[in-house]
Amino acid sequence: MSHASRVLRSEWTKIRTVRATLWTLACALVVTVALGMLVSGLLNHTFDDLSQRERLTFDPTFTSFAGISLGQLAMIAFGILVVSSEYSTGMIRASLTAVPVRGQLLAAKVAVATALALAVGLLTSFAAFLLGQLMLGGHRTDLSAPGVPRAVLGAGLYLGLIALFAMAVSWLLRSPLLSFGVQIPFFFMISSILANVPATEKLGRYLPDQAGSRIMAVVDDGSWPYGPWTGLLIMLAWTAAALLAGYVTLRRRDA
Repeated sequence: MSHASRVLRSEWTKIRTVRATLWTLACALVVTVALGMLVSGLLNHTFDDLSQRERLTFDPTFTSFAGISLGQLAMIAFGILVVSSEYSTGMIRASLTAVPVRGQLLAAKVAVATALALAVGLLTSFAAFLLGQLMLGGHRTDLSAPGVPRAVLGAGLYLGLIALFAMAVSWLLRSPLLSFGVQIPFFFMISSILANVPATEKLGRYLPDQAGSRIMAVVDDGSWPYGPWTGLLIMLAWTAAALLAGYVTLRRRDA
């Protein structure tokens, strides 16, 4: 077995033996699907109460992903735990001793954790879509409709990328308390406020979560300055920049 394979297996063992990391992935799936079904069911029963403009811009696909706003917090927690738990327990010293090439350690952790997050993200997006459409009844759409396959796959990619972004930022902050204290409030409150307050709206819409969420929309209401794929590229750029910063930090700082 090659050294690279051993490093990958080591990272997989670390993740699967820490129950908290697996529980966060399970929470992401359950919360996203359950809340999406609830919102879809409520809209199905109150659709006649919507205004004419709301009916014209109604997006059944995006509605089924209503739970992602909370489910992503579990994905962020997963990303934080994957990285910062090694610093809190001191295991990072053993990891760096076993894998002195720090770039290889980072790449292995990113590869294993991101693959797992993407797998769960795609499972979550398809489950949320199918069950959400079931709850929408006569107002539903299907996977053969234009733009829907892109949105469903994009939702899974979004969840995987948000976990990867959280990992990258956690390499910068290292402390689990600091990582949770910065990232959870930012994505849960600050980002949404910045994107919806007129004075900061233009800036807020270029934040990673706001831009990335565009990939999940099928109906365009004309209020955004860019399309779905551009939004995902903006999120990818944020993630790449955060990963680069995390790599530089890992190389320059001792455990």
